[in-house]
Amino acid sequence: MEVDERIVAVRAIFRCDEETARLLDATLVHQHVAPKQVIARQGDRSAHCWVVVDGSIRIHIFGVDGQRQQLAQHGPGELFGAYPQPTTHRAEIIAQTDSHLLRADATSLAALAADHAQIGSAMAILLARQLDMALDRMVARTTYSAAGRVHARLVQLAGDGHRIAPPPVVTALALSANTTRETASRALAALIRRGIVRRTEEELTILAPRMLLELIY
Repeated sequence: MEVDERIVAVRAIFRCDEETARLLDATLVHQHVAPKQVIARQGDRSAHCWVVVDGSIRIHIFGVDGQRQQLAQHGPGELFGAYPQPTTHRAEIIAQTDSHLLRADATSLAALAADHAQIGSAMAILLARQLDMALDRMVARTTYSAAGRVHARLVQLAGDGHRIAPPPVVTALALSANTTRETASRALAALIRRGIVRRTEEELTILAPRMLLELIY
């Protein structure tokens, strides 16, 4: 990733002017990760945090029974890792798709946030938004059925355009909805059979958004 590309990305993510973006860029290292590449393992010590420029990052843990459970998924403009101090990773961090990241030393980024209002404000907004998403996920786990969590995840992935391209892999959909692959596959098949969604090799389209929303609860 060229310097000019990084500056554009930093300005968009941190909502700052060019001077501040260049100051931030001096502390950031571009990192390209391939699909399924492990960025950090559960229990590792880390002094870094990452911002996603492009791609998708999955955070999951292995329980005492060896079962894998997804905690979160991060996309463009989102932050993960250690901040504001070095920490021990509570979960495994892995690239779900081909991804471009910007890596920063946690304490250096925290110092910049303390000294520069634009950076501090941007970090507050990023972290507040991710807290809101985490709370949504907790609500889904405690109040929705397994199929309802699959439905909710499809709505989230599709966004206002009501389409997901390329279509979600069933295994990844199941993990993100905290359910089994079989349950996710059955839920998706039922939606297709009822004409609520249409799936092709290129994309998944939600044909009846209101009906899908009604099935979540």
